[in-house]
Amino acid sequence: MTVPVFEEYEPAADCGCPGCARRRRTAAALPVRHGGHPAAHGARRALVLVTAAGVVLSCGAGQAAATAAGRDTPAGRVADPQPPTPQGTVGPLSGGGASGPPSAPDTAQRTTTRTDIINRAKKWVTAKVPYDMAAYWSDGYRQDCSGFVSMAWNLGSNEWTGSLATFGTKIARADLEPGDILLFHNLADPAVGSHVTVFGGWTDHTHSHYLAYEQTSPHTRAATTPMAYWSNSSKYVAYRYKGIVSGASSSGSATAFPGAAKFAPGANNAHVTRLGQLLIAQGGKRFYKTGAGPRWSDADKKATQAFQLAQGWKGKDADGVPGPGTWSLLLKGTGHKIPTAGTGGTTSGAVAYPGKSFFAPGQSNDHVQKLGAQLVKKGHGTHYVTGPGRRWTEADRRNVEAFQRAQGWSGSAADGYPGPETWRRLFA
Repeated sequence: MTVPVFEEYEPAADCGCPGCARRRRTAAALPVRHGGHPAAHGARRALVLVTAAGVVLSCGAGQAAATAAGRDTPAGRVADPQPPTPQGTVGPLSGGGASGPPSAPDTAQRTTTRTDIINRAKKWVTAKVPYDMAAYWSDGYRQDCSGFVSMAWNLGSNEWTGSLATFGTKIARADLEPGDILLFHNLADPAVGSHVTVFGGWTDHTHSHYLAYEQTSPHTRAATTPMAYWSNSSKYVAYRYKGIVSGASSSGSATAFPGAAKFAPGANNAHVTRLGQLLIAQGGKRFYKTGAGPRWSDADKKATQAFQLAQGWKGKDADGVPGPGTWSLLLKGTGHKIPTAGTGGTTSGAVAYPGKSFFAPGQSNDHVQKLGAQLVKKGHGTHYVTGPGRRWTEADRRNVEAFQRAQGWSGSAADGYPGPETWRRLFA
């Protein structure tokens, strides 16, 4: 009997029999050293390299590219660009760009206009400033999203998403105007997702998209963006810079009282405009026929006086010329609003401040007794043994001092003698 001869041979690569198909699948899952196919091993290695590259990119400014590459983006739409993280911390401006020494800190809040905010943003867009949280552009601002907004708002320092809100006032999204910002600060992990954009205006009548100026990888851009952003949209908060004024730009502090000379007959400056805007916001619109302007007018004086009277002030304290107290209340928005026409000079329930002369040793009047009763009502009557009564006593002074210190005041601001602001807060 003849023994059959068996030959070993390599079947064709595309052989479709079940055995060859199973063999190819098995070989693809094994490394070359264990019999795997070299081509399959090379494909797996390329996949591993691509995956590793994506992980590296996602840790820094390349996150947007890695995310966009793996997403099926509809035609005509920009892929969701995740904001680059992390960002730099609060610090001074760089004295000469990336290589210059830091300049002296400038904590004063400067005034600016909406036009100037957008124009500054456009400069970075035109220059295509590269995103880099560790670098500083030639103007001294850090090249990340918060540094970009610090630049656009003309701040005297480099801020971050955790501090920018202190320079603005929270507003509704429906009230957004060019120069305002949309801010998301992730409290749980600031390095993940935190981002901020400059609002450049609505791009459609539905207000579903807007023109966003932002610093993101690879460089500054202006792009149509869904309201409020591609990711974490519901967590973005709208803010308006406190130092915005109408008209031309001006330097100086937006919080410090500029002096009575800025509000005098013939005065023409941005501080007058700012005053008018603040008075209108506090209910003084009826005094202005054409809105706030830079030239001091009778409308400014009447509106200022109405605001002062609304605080319960009289005499020189309500002369229509803003002083430090008037300016501070307007900026903080903590004073009583101007009442509508025909409702009197003070808001409902407000008690007019009678003046300092009623609260001094030897004085005896109804104002002292009214003061004492209100101190007791507010929980600051612990120094009264009897009373309170009509005669001013050391107990009155000590109770007033306790109330003033409870407001966070010290020194001469907490001397125990009620002034207009102490009176306003006590009877608010």
